Amino acid sequence: MSDEWPKIRSRRTIEVSQWMNLVARDVEFAPGEAPQTYHAVAQQDYIAILARTPDGRIPIVRQYRPAVEKFTWELPAGLVDPGEDAAEGCRRELLEETGYPARAIHSLGATIPCAGRLSNRIHSFFVETGERVADFKPEPGLTVELVTPDALVRLIKAGDFLQQMHIGTLMQAELHGLLKLPR
Repeated sequence: MSDEWPKIRSRRTIEVSQWMNLVARDVEFAPGEAPQTYHAVAQQDYIAILARTPDGRIPIVRQYRPAVEKFTWELPAGLVDPGEDAAEGCRRELLEETGYPARAIHSLGATIPCAGRLSNRIHSFFVETGERVADFKPEPGLTVELVTPDALVRLIKAGDFLQQMHIGTLMQAELHGLLKLPR
């Protein structure tokens, strides 16, 4: 294909909720070919946070996820608010979900969670925390646990830590030399 193709011939956005839109794109791949319609979910960028507390443990959260109809163990995470810098969103989400303030934030990069269906990005961060704030109360329905890297690997291998984007954040931290997971 040349740089001129494919061409987007039309784009329609359907608002589904405050959290997402459905985007339909009619794409022509070569001159004279009939356009094909592709759908994508448009939503705000994500944030995934791999944090390390002063004693070397990793905060993870358990919450009910209606999309998969079950509880999941995940890294602290959330959406980047409109107009918000992703690093500031990281600081906000970590404190809201775990009660740990960010002492140092290291960007691991922004990646694409699913190039076939999602049009947003995931901003991954490694955070060195301070001590947990004294009056922290978890959000309703959210459980916070502190785990060692060994325990986190056991959760992944057992199929209890399933969020692929968060597993990717762990890999990014390893590639940046910020985390060593046992094999």
